[in-house]
Amino acid sequence: MNMSFLQELFSGITRRDALQRRFGTRKTNYDHTDLEAACHELLYSDGEAASIVMASRALDIYQSLGDDDKRAFFRALGSNFAADPDKIDEAYRIYRGDRSNKHLAGLFEVCEPLRQELFRRLNLAQGATYELVKMRQDFLALMKGHKDFEPINADFEHLFGSWFNRGFLMLRRIDWATPASILEKIIRYEAVHKIQGWDDLRRRLDNRDRRCFAFFHPAIGDEPLIFVEVALTKGIPDKIQPILAHDRYDIDAPELADSAAFFGISNCQVGLRGISFGNFLIKQVVQELKQELPNLKNFVTLSPLPMFRNWLEQISHPDSGQLTPEARSVLGHLDNPEWARHPELAERLNEVIRPLAARYLLKEKSGDNLPLNPVARFHLGNGAELHRINWLGDVSENGMKQSAGLMVNYLYVLENIERNHEKFTTNGEIVCSPSVRELSKLGRKLLQGEPEK
Repeated sequence: MNMSFLQELFSGITRRDALQRRFGTRKTNYDHTDLEAACHELLYSDGEAASIVMASRALDIYQSLGDDDKRAFFRALGSNFAADPDKIDEAYRIYRGDRSNKHLAGLFEVCEPLRQELFRRLNLAQGATYELVKMRQDFLALMKGHKDFEPINADFEHLFGSWFNRGFLMLRRIDWATPASILEKIIRYEAVHKIQGWDDLRRRLDNRDRRCFAFFHPAIGDEPLIFVEVALTKGIPDKIQPILAHDRYDIDAPELADSAAFFGISNCQVGLRGISFGNFLIKQVVQELKQELPNLKNFVTLSPLPMFRNWLEQISHPDSGQLTPEARSVLGHLDNPEWARHPELAERLNEVIRPLAARYLLKEKSGDNLPLNPVARFHLGNGAELHRINWLGDVSENGMKQSAGLMVNYLYVLENIERNHEKFTTNGEIVCSPSVRELSKLGRKLLQGEPEK
C-alpha cells in the first residue's frame, strides 16, 4: 500500500478531529488531572489512527494549562509514569536464573520508564515533535533546581538524541533570498551579537564577505535549530567591531579571502539544550566553504570569553591570596570604566590580563576535568586549537563586562580536528599555539604559590 496515502489519511483524521474539538463540545477549563487521564488513555489505545487523535488531544490539553498545572503534570511524570519497581525485581529474578538474551530483553523493557513510551506516542500527532521540544523548554524553566526530576530530563535527552541525530539534520545556507519568516527567527534567536534590525541582518548576509548556515529538521519545518555566522577576511581577525560595522568591507570579492571566521553561533531551541549540534555544524560548514572557496586557508572562530571577568574579580579579591600584590594592584584599574581609553593604563592591564586569560583557559577546570569556560569547552571538544587571545577584541559594554574586552581565536585545521578531539576527550589535553603557551607561563608568575603543571 502507498505509505504517503496512509500518512495523508492519518493527517486528515487528525485535522478533522482538531476541527471537531475546536468547534464542537469541549470543556472550558482543563487541569493536570485531565492531561494525566488523556495520557493514560493514549498509552493503552489500540491502532495508529486512534493514537494520533488521542496524542493530538493530549497535546492540546497541555498547551491550555497554566504553569501550576504543568508543574503538577511533570510531578506526575516522575511518579505515575515511572518504571514499576516490582516488575523490575521480577524480571531481574528471572534473568538471574537464566541469563538468556530473551530474558535480558525483558529486563530492559520493564526498566524503561513508562513516560518514554508516552513521549513516543505523543510524537505521533501532527507537529508533535516541536510541541515536545517546547514542553521540555517549559520543564527546564518550571523544574529548575529540582534534582528529583533529573530522570525526566534524561528521558527527554535520550529521545531527542535519537530524533535529532545527525542523519536527520539538513544544512541550509541563509541569505537575503531566504523566506522572511526564517529571517525573522534569525534576528530573534541571535544570541552572541544582537542583530539591530533588517539593515543589520542584510549586512551580515552580504554575498561579498559573509555567509550564514543553519541546521533544520524535517519534523519542525522552518524553525532553525542552530546557526552560524561567518565573516570572510584577509588574515585571521582579532576584533569584532570591524566585523559588525555596517559600512566596512575587508574584501571586494569572496575569492580574495584567505580566512573564514565564525563570529556567532546561536542555539535556537531552549528545549533542545544538551543535544549537540554545533560540532556537526562547524565541520560541515568548513567543508561547504572549502568547496565553494578553495583559496580559504584558515578556519577560525572569533569567540567571547564569558565568565572570565568574574574569575578575574574572584582571584583579585584581597582575601583570595591568589595574585601577587603587583598584579592585584593593576587589576584594580578595571573599576575605572574609562581605562580602555588611556593607552598607558590599557597596556599595563594587557600585561596582566592576557597572561591570566591564557592560564584561565588552559588550567582552570570544572569538576569533570574540562575547561571551566563553556565556549572553550565547546570548541576544544570539537577538535579546535586554542590559537590566539586578542586584546581589546570586543570593546562593547557586554564585551568589557563579561570578557574584560578579550576575544579568542580557536583554529580548526581539518587534518588535525580528530586528533585534537581525541587528545582532549581522552587525556584532557588542550592543544594550543606556542604564543598561548608562553602567555600561560607569564600568567603563572602572576599567581602566588601555584606549582608548575
